[in-house]
Amino acid sequence: MPLEARVKSVLSGDTVVLSHVTNPAQERILSLAYVSAPRLRRDEEEPYSFQSREFLRELLVGKVIQFNVLYTIPTGAKRDYGTITLPSFDVQLPDISVQEGWTRVRDEAGKRSDDSEGTATLIERLRALEDLAKSEDKGVWAGAEKGRMETSYELSDAKSLVDDYKNKPVEGVVERVLNGDRLVLRLMLTPQEHLQVVAALAGVRAPSAKRVNADGKEQPAEPYGDDAQQFVESRVLQRKVQVSLLGVTPQGQLIATVLHPNGNVAKFLLEAGLARCHDLHAAILGGDMASFRRAEKIAKDGRKGIFTGLVAPQGPAGGAEDYIVSRVLNADTLFLRNKAGQEKKISLSSIRQPKPSDPNQAPFAADAKEFVRKRLIGKHVKVTVNGKKPANEGYEERDVATVVQGNLNISLALVEAGYASVIRHRQDDNDRSPDYDSLMIAEADAQKDGKGMWSPKPPKQKQYQDYSESVQKAKMEVSILQRQKRVPAVVDFVKSAARFTVLVPRENAKLTLVLSGIRAPRSARNANEEGEPFGQEAHELATRRCMQRDVEIDVETIDKVGGFIGTLYVNKENFTKVLLEEGLATVHAYSAEISGHGPEYLAAEQRAKEARKGLWHDWDPSKDVVEEESDAVATSNGAETESAQRAKDYRDVMVTYVDPTNAHVKFQQIGGGTSALTELMSAFRSFHVNKANETPLPGPPKAGEFVAAQFTEDKNWYRAKVRRNDRENKQAEVVYIDFGNSETLPWSSLRPLAQPQFSIQKLRAQATDAVLSLVQFPVTADYLEDAVAFINEQTFDRELVANVDYVSPEGTLHITLMDPTDSKNLNHSINADIIREGLAMVPRKLKAWERSASETLSHLRTLEDEAKAERRGIWEYGDLTED
Repeated sequence: MPLEARVKSVLSGDTVVLSHVTNPAQERILSLAYVSAPRLRRDEEEPYSFQSREFLRELLVGKVIQFNVLYTIPTGAKRDYGTITLPSFDVQLPDISVQEGWTRVRDEAGKRSDDSEGTATLIERLRALEDLAKSEDKGVWAGAEKGRMETSYELSDAKSLVDDYKNKPVEGVVERVLNGDRLVLRLMLTPQEHLQVVAALAGVRAPSAKRVNADGKEQPAEPYGDDAQQFVESRVLQRKVQVSLLGVTPQGQLIATVLHPNGNVAKFLLEAGLARCHDLHAAILGGDMASFRRAEKIAKDGRKGIFTGLVAPQGPAGGAEDYIVSRVLNADTLFLRNKAGQEKKISLSSIRQPKPSDPNQAPFAADAKEFVRKRLIGKHVKVTVNGKKPANEGYEERDVATVVQGNLNISLALVEAGYASVIRHRQDDNDRSPDYDSLMIAEADAQKDGKGMWSPKPPKQKQYQDYSESVQKAKMEVSILQRQKRVPAVVDFVKSAARFTVLVPRENAKLTLVLSGIRAPRSARNANEEGEPFGQEAHELATRRCMQRDVEIDVETIDKVGGFIGTLYVNKENFTKVLLEEGLATVHAYSAEISGHGPEYLAAEQRAKEARKGLWHDWDPSKDVVEEESDAVATSNGAETESAQRAKDYRDVMVTYVDPTNAHVKFQQIGGGTSALTELMSAFRSFHVNKANETPLPGPPKAGEFVAAQFTEDKNWYRAKVRRNDRENKQAEVVYIDFGNSETLPWSSLRPLAQPQFSIQKLRAQATDAVLSLVQFPVTADYLEDAVAFINEQTFDRELVANVDYVSPEGTLHITLMDPTDSKNLNHSINADIIREGLAMVPRKLKAWERSASETLSHLRTLEDEAKAERRGIWEYGDLTED
């Protein structure tokens, strides 16, 4: 009685693999009785072996057949031999294969003495069919030369093959299914030239099936791995397919789309929940990836296969929300402000700015940030939150979102321009951009076209010269800017309501701009400090309206510390006038008249008064009349009030060095400079740790030259300036420009400071020269040493507040140092403590600016008298000032 089975595959022209109709895992091998076909060997194929196999494959694979086992040969691998009948055909195998010339009748067939009559009849019929095939030169009887085939099993250059067959589908046969997403394909490059290779299905990743490793150990399957393999086997194993070569995996395997007449098997695999979309293939699939996502969504919604226990992610409620971009931190991080004025920080979904740690990408970070700033700053945007970026490496948790301005998706625009890369998410990471596939395609196009950071050429570095660093530098630039009107600029930082750091691109200039004609209330510099009334509101308005905006400036003059005094125009509007109209500044009559805007400023201030805005919330018109009269009397009498009051210019500082020879100090001003220094030093040290960057100086160092120097104490590298050079001993004295200390080093501990990202144009020297105000230190070495030790003790590793009392023509700051935790005013200071301890005296010869601080001088002299009375410090042997 015949048996029934499905033909799973064909091994050669005379052997098939059968599987149970209802239980595919149950298999058996059946060879055709009394015939043999050419061997299909890997090392050397016999002529017509492939054609013989193809005849049987096209006839049988995937079909349900009936078979009879006629005999079994027990030696070696036990194998059954028999006949096969197709229910829809009247003929059977091996008859038809012999008739077509694809198999030969075995010589020993029919020579056994125990052959039955039926066997003898079958063999006689087969020999007759063989004679007919010979006479007609069919199949293997047509001559060996015609049946030879060149089949290669080695792929020497996968990329070249993909390039050669781009957009040219190749006919192929699926020889084996290794996994749900890995196939062994026979590619028919020409009728006589075949290539057998492993290929990955484009667009999908399937779990691994059970396999045996090279060491003979069995590797168990991942969940649904065997199901995925069986799913693909049942549909494409040994089927003829159209293969489109798309790319190459990192392991050198081909990535291909395999099309069966019924469609793309990868999509069916996704719909069945037996694979996930492969994100990294989005770029090579292009628009087709969208259909893969839809297929995967069907499986997810139906909780099929690997998505059986899927829990739908809890996305943010609601859709896109309206915000204004208030600040661009870098190319992938923005500060947004809602209608209520609340600010939040978000990261753009699925993209990353040029990596600061990558020397090829880092130079493009500034251009990438500028790309975003120009398009978004101050603009209304639609923001859709896609998930959360978890807190790590000192960064707080924040939303990741898609930001659209008009029709512009800024993430996509950045990637298209080559100013951002696409993050490779984990397969289960759903906190990603909904346009992820478009981002991957855009990145691939940008890389191909060499755009932005994918260009082999570095960008032109914009080196800004800080002209407010000193009065001398300011004088060099002010005349140039005075001759121009409405100079285009960008507000880089808002220091206060009336003080800004601006960049002037066409002059490559960075400068501090101080608004002329007004006085704005001072805002608090830290949480422990109290600002003046409405100081914070004024500062916030300036930040909201001006931060990172394109503006225009008119420069009138410079101040004593290198600030540029002038007018700032935002959207063609004079911002000084805005502050006055909001009641957040008052007119300084003299400088307002000098600026040429006096009448309009006074008119704006008057409108604020009448509207009782800001500083004028409790304005009484009658008081203005009284004040005007009293001012007139004071002027007529020529009374000298203490208008030369001591200046109040508070700065958060950290003292980094105290000079043991004169007790002068070096300090860093806490803020943007110190945070930038921290980032720079981190990159600087990483750069010099790399052995590839161990570049010695090209020659002997020169005095005044900037270098990288290895500090003796901690062996780390810092920016330094050569003070003097000893050619004989090959040593140089250097001063560390960000900290102020100095030492003598061998030339071998110096390297060039030629990298633009570490130059003083990128970040100016952070150590500022200063002298403690109203304090005269002793010249005796022992007493001076005590004073220096005391200052070090009081200032080491502490955040202090310095009031800049005076700036000398040379640029040296005269300061009063205070501890913000216990100093109530300028009289409670470290300067006063030095006098109290008898470590210094109050100067006897006073300069004009020192005489103006009469109240503080009186206080210091009282402390000095106490130190004298108690014989402290320099007063231990009596009053030094007595004749």
